[in-house]
Amino acid sequence: MKKKLSAVTALLWASAAAAPAQQTDIVIKLMGGDKPAMAVPDLRGAGAAGGWMSAFNSTLFSDLQDAGLFRMVPKSVYPLEVPQRPQDFKAPLPPPARPRRGQEAKPVRQGPWLTDWSEPPASANYLAMGYAAEQGGSLVLFGWLFNVTQNDVANAQVFGKLYFGPMEESGARKVAHEFAADILEKFGQRSLAGSKIYFTSERTGHKEIWSMDWDGAGQKQLTFLSSITSYLAISPDNTKLAISTFAKDEPQIFLLSLETGRRLTFYNQRASMNATPEFTPDGKSILFSSTAGGGAPQIYACDLDGRNMRPISTSRSIEVSPRVNPKTGNELVFVSGRSGPAQIYKMNMDGADVARLTTGEGEAHNPAWHPDGKHIAFAWTKGYDPGNFNIFVMDVATREIVQLTHGAGRNENPTWAPDGRHLVFSSNRGGSMQIWTMLADGTQLRQLTTQGRNTTPVWSR
Repeated sequence: MKKKLSAVTALLWASAAAAPAQQTDIVIKLMGGDKPAMAVPDLRGAGAAGGWMSAFNSTLFSDLQDAGLFRMVPKSVYPLEVPQRPQDFKAPLPPPARPRRGQEAKPVRQGPWLTDWSEPPASANYLAMGYAAEQGGSLVLFGWLFNVTQNDVANAQVFGKLYFGPMEESGARKVAHEFAADILEKFGQRSLAGSKIYFTSERTGHKEIWSMDWDGAGQKQLTFLSSITSYLAISPDNTKLAISTFAKDEPQIFLLSLETGRRLTFYNQRASMNATPEFTPDGKSILFSSTAGGGAPQIYACDLDGRNMRPISTSRSIEVSPRVNPKTGNELVFVSGRSGPAQIYKMNMDGADVARLTTGEGEAHNPAWHPDGKHIAFAWTKGYDPGNFNIFVMDVATREIVQLTHGAGRNENPTWAPDGRHLVFSSNRGGSMQIWTMLADGTQLRQLTTQGRNTTPVWSR
């Protein structure tokens, strides 16, 4: 029994390389192919608003750049005359009938114009512009987005809008986030502003659950169990947190309210382990791994209070980490040792049609569905870096994979951002295990935590 429990512990708590993979159709689908060129000159502010424009401009540029949706035009190639309002655009006059000998007939410039931005050296497709002012003690932003490849101002204006915030740094960042969100929406992408990342941290001396904003700000401790607590799940409505914890000596599932912080009723079956919870997409059930059947941990489903427990898997091997397809709700991926070392498998919610997704090489852990229900991210020791996990993405239908991290220590526990273009994961590439984010093509790496050891992140809207 002791040997079996040690194997369970290894598979449960120690989850999370080939030559660098080509950027396959997987990445192209997730990242959207060619990127439009976006110019974002620094906006100016009148009166008291001027003191907060540095925070505004850095936030706006960062939000648009980090979205991974645009090719950001370097500010070093911007035109000298930057319009602040649509009225600032002045269409050039027709060229004179008879240009001077040896000169080309060119339009007569009257002021800033769309081609200043659409032609080299800027070669932009879009221009975000505007200005800020003080109004009734508040900061007000006048923001516009222009498609500078159009021939006239009326057709070039994509939208114009007013934004309001308090006259302080937080207000400047607020309106910048809102302006960026509206720009992203025009391209079919939701902003990550307002989303949360939940994770496990050991900075207090115990493994506790913490939360932070999508950019690493506002890190806050949520649990105070003074135990080993990890492997969390967030309900689809963002009101409940399910965790795996040793607070009662053996691994159990606790259910907490994210609104009140209080523990909610959840009945744990008598077992040596109840762990790795997952909410179904409708928020009505919880899946988890349990030894309630008396043998190796298997996948079970139950009601939100832990009642009406029913088995899904029935193998003799350790099976953990169920993750339900967010689009269909009728299939799940999970980790199983039924073929030897841990691998990623897929099956229906009734336990039928079991299929192995990974090849059987190395060890594979931490599956996470992309919001489209067609791709998964996971950690795998496959390849040239034995013993170290790297992050991979798979097209579940074709089994095609692409490797996102390469030769940078141990990288594991990937989960998708709500926009489907970013991943959060844990990595010890900087020396200690910390939380990082990156785009779905493996670029734009950003470290979010620095204190203590931090693992098992989950990104929630």
